[in-house]
Amino acid sequence: MDMTSAAPQYLIPILVVVTAAVIISWGYVRSRQLGKLGLLSWLQLVVLMGPWLVYFGLFLSGIFVNFALLLLLLVISTVGYIYVGAKLRQAAIAEREKLKQNMMLEQRLSSKTNADQASNGDSQEEAKQEAEQARLSSEIGAALRQLNQRPQMPKEDIKTIQGIFGVDTFYATETLPYQEGVIFKGNLRGEPSEVHAELAAALQKRLPDKYDLFLVEGQDKRPVVVILPQIDIDAVNPMQQKILAGLLLVGSFATCVALGNQLQEIDIMQTNQIINALPFAIGLALILAGRELAQRWIATKYDLKISVPFFLPSLQLGCFGGFSRFLSPLRNRQALFDVAIAPSIASGVLSLLMFVGGLLLSSNGMGNVEVPTQIFQSSLLAGILGKLTLGEALHAQFVALHPLVVLGWIGLVITALNLMPAGQLDGGRLVQAIYGRRTAGIATVFTLIFLAVATFVNPLALYWGGIILILLRDLERPMLNEISELDSDRDALGIFALFWMIATIMPMTKIVAARLGIGV
Repeated sequence: MDMTSAAPQYLIPILVVVTAAVIISWGYVRSRQLGKLGLLSWLQLVVLMGPWLVYFGLFLSGIFVNFALLLLLLVISTVGYIYVGAKLRQAAIAEREKLKQNMMLEQRLSSKTNADQASNGDSQEEAKQEAEQARLSSEIGAALRQLNQRPQMPKEDIKTIQGIFGVDTFYATETLPYQEGVIFKGNLRGEPSEVHAELAAALQKRLPDKYDLFLVEGQDKRPVVVILPQIDIDAVNPMQQKILAGLLLVGSFATCVALGNQLQEIDIMQTNQIINALPFAIGLALILAGRELAQRWIATKYDLKISVPFFLPSLQLGCFGGFSRFLSPLRNRQALFDVAIAPSIASGVLSLLMFVGGLLLSSNGMGNVEVPTQIFQSSLLAGILGKLTLGEALHAQFVALHPLVVLGWIGLVITALNLMPAGQLDGGRLVQAIYGRRTAGIATVFTLIFLAVATFVNPLALYWGGIILILLRDLERPMLNEISELDSDRDALGIFALFWMIATIMPMTKIVAARLGIGV
């Protein structure tokens, strides 16, 4: 082999391996200074980067790994990442408990000091107590900095915030440090939405545009108030992410064009014929754009800041859809529900109109895409709609369809995949809004198990499950008011959307298909 010609081929893997090794080494040196918590964080990084190091290392050795094995490595890496993360959280909780005990000891020492001052005014003993108190405060402050590596909330602000509580809103009984803010445990004394609005207004009045107030369910299933500094939008939405989003957008449009070429049996190397696939790509882009515009319109209604959309290219569907992160806190479950349901309604309705319209055109002899009629057995929804519009034509082995049918069907599949109840998908957000965080977490696990089983039937489930597991498995961050539940109308709409998803992706049984006369 000519090493000169092979150099560019190996350049990127070498750079990836070297860069990863440098990052891991630098991370280890830095993490050692932070003790056990730092080393666990470093181990998470190693587990996350491990598959790529193995893959490119084998590549440089002349051993080529297929995609299935790479995906398996990524799944194992993700499971390991989650496991180490759980250990990290346990260690952090234990460390916080230790710090809490030290703080209680500090308070007792302070009380004892005051009592000694009142009883005998012994200046020498007072000096010793003050020295001990200063030492404990210094140790606690150092431990907190080592734990979180974040600036702690000033004591003056904590004292100011404590003044917003009252016996008729939220009676605070305990104050605990949490990340860059604090947690107030206590008793909720009113309707959650009213209490949150009153406390948030009081906080804004005393410390304007500085902190956000969250009313959430604690680990003991009792309401707690969490105060955190407001997020810097520019810091969590850097230019690098915008560039990545732009590249993914271009890649997604390219895969949409490639899918159009494939459906129309156009040779992609004949550039003069690619223009014939543009209408299909533009139609699919309209469905995806409808999703994004609907979500951003609802986000504007709730004054919610969201990131640029990250489109995920797919050779099977053209694009899996666009995914946006919430940059500012959600108000409540209603806001989460509306932001989640809007894109699904937009793409679902538009795709359904295309699908049904294409079927009607096909029934009038305007179909020019020959497909096996058994394809209608792959979906309960598609089979029923196809039978209602095409009738006896589905008894044949093949049927001629209008391109709108294919376009609408792909849009319906994209909508259904995003309605799956997992993580930060539309469906996962709906379940979190309707049933709460715990149920949404359980639903995510079952969805991933379902996709793993479905892999034996449809390879698309493998890719989609991998994307969810690696990128979208986490639930949304807590809402400002996570206690107030949804109204019954939204509950019903959310459940209907989940059933719509099931009807779209659930295949027909052979008995049902035979009775309807589809593909037989």
